[in-house]
Amino acid sequence: MSKYINPYTDFGFKKLFGTEANKDILIDFLNELVNKEHKIKDLTFKNTETFGALAEDRKAIFDIYCETENGEKIIIEMQKAKINFFKDRAVFYTTFPIKEQAEKGKWDFKLKPVYCIAILDFEFDKKTANNDYLNKVSLKNQYCEEFYDKLKYIFIEMPRFNKKESELTTHFEKWLYFIKNLVDFEDIPSVLKEPVFEKGFETARVSALDKPQYKEYEQSLLQYWDMTSAIDTAFDDGEKKGFEKGIQKGIEKGIQKGIQKGAKAEKLQIAKKMLKKNITIEDIMDMTGLTQTEIEDLQK
Repeated sequence: MSKYINPYTDFGFKKLFGTEANKDILIDFLNELVNKEHKIKDLTFKNTETFGALAEDRKAIFDIYCETENGEKIIIEMQKAKINFFKDRAVFYTTFPIKEQAEKGKWDFKLKPVYCIAILDFEFDKKTANNDYLNKVSLKNQYCEEFYDKLKYIFIEMPRFNKKESELTTHFEKWLYFIKNLVDFEDIPSVLKEPVFEKGFETARVSALDKPQYKEYEQSLLQYWDMTSAIDTAFDDGEKKGFEKGIQKGIEKGIQKGIQKGAKAEKLQIAKKMLKKNITIEDIMDMTGLTQTEIEDLQK
């Protein structure tokens, strides 16, 4: 096993960024992304499971959800695989911190800023004109003038970040270098010998985990490997059999195109394999487009 935890696992990501003890690490990272006027001095972790107003409303489960001392709401997601309607999902998620600001009785509708920050272990959109690993999205009018400055979407595409240690020029680039290569480090690189990163390395040491934490990490790591394996397996099946409209370029197009174009029977077969590997129903729903009922029926 590697010396440091894998930050792409649920356990690893939350261990590094989602605990009260490491709040300063998260603040340092977020201050590289939020607007200067929203510079964070302190924040509070909020419940990551958010419900709608009615019992039948769909809920949202965030990786990390926090609020700054000035009231800005920030959602942070680590997305391990490309899923259907990812843009829609990001927009949907931001409706929860917006709606929760509504006050009872007389209210002037003044809102606090909302950020949705997604760290992606895949390329968000290969059709984009730029190859930037960082994309910031806000509401603009037809003249590209900012229409509303309180809603921000920030997408970080890790596969596009390929800078070497000698090429790092900003603190943010050091953060991405830390996240992307953490699991492969044996020693702390000289460029990351700063207090915030040194604390990150200490937090991420596998040998520092107690037995319950180690067991939880092993399970999280297994799920991460299983998900990767399930994607590769489904990917190979799609290349061999072809979906309804085919995966014309095989691995270049990837499983996502196959799932989007594939027949229901193929999706159900993929879901069965994922269930056997203990991948969560929510992740299977996201990756296949199947409903919760359809997936649960496979378990009967």
